[in-house]
Amino acid sequence: MKWFSAALRQAGAGLRLLLVLTVLTGVVYPLAVWGVSRLPGLHEAAEGSIVSVDGRAVGSPEIGVDLTASDPARDPWFHTRPSALAADPLGPGDPSISGGSNLAADNPKLAGLVRERKAAIAAREGVSPDRVPADAVTASASGLDPDISPAYAYLQVPRVARVNGLTEQQVRRIVDERVRGRALGVLGEPAVGVLELNLAVHRLTHP
Repeated sequence: MKWFSAALRQAGAGLRLLLVLTVLTGVVYPLAVWGVSRLPGLHEAAEGSIVSVDGRAVGSPEIGVDLTASDPARDPWFHTRPSALAADPLGPGDPSISGGSNLAADNPKLAGLVRERKAAIAAREGVSPDRVPADAVTASASGLDPDISPAYAYLQVPRVARVNGLTEQQVRRIVDERVRGRALGVLGEPAVGVLELNLAVHRLTHP
């Protein structure tokens, strides 16, 4: 019966270890993480950095959500980079999921998508296709990039100003004030958040 007693001891030790780890990883650790998230300066980020207007959540600066115009001929919004998950080349992606196309740079399908996007954006902004910047026609790895390049933002200024009844100088100033430089002066590229731009335009047109 020695083997039976040894098996019981091992089973008991395993059960105790299971209970201890369950409490530590299933109760103590989640509560500790939640407690840290309540600290000043961390609470907003932990809750998704939700931006509200008049008590209504309108988005997050961490997630790019492309807005669609009811009348494409009078499109008042700044637009994000395209999403590889959207059915339409320039259509909005689903913010509840993310992902890239995983297509190589020399893939004919990707090349065709880029040409289609470039033509659509050039027509929307009233410029020649060679003026459309690269980030305007290429999707990010997540498909939910909240930022665009300053070049893409400035390309959209004339249309946004015209449709919203603003001057180009007013809208250009909005972009100027929200362009972020490289992190630490050397990392990444200058960028501007699309949600910030659209909220600033909304404030000007709905005082």
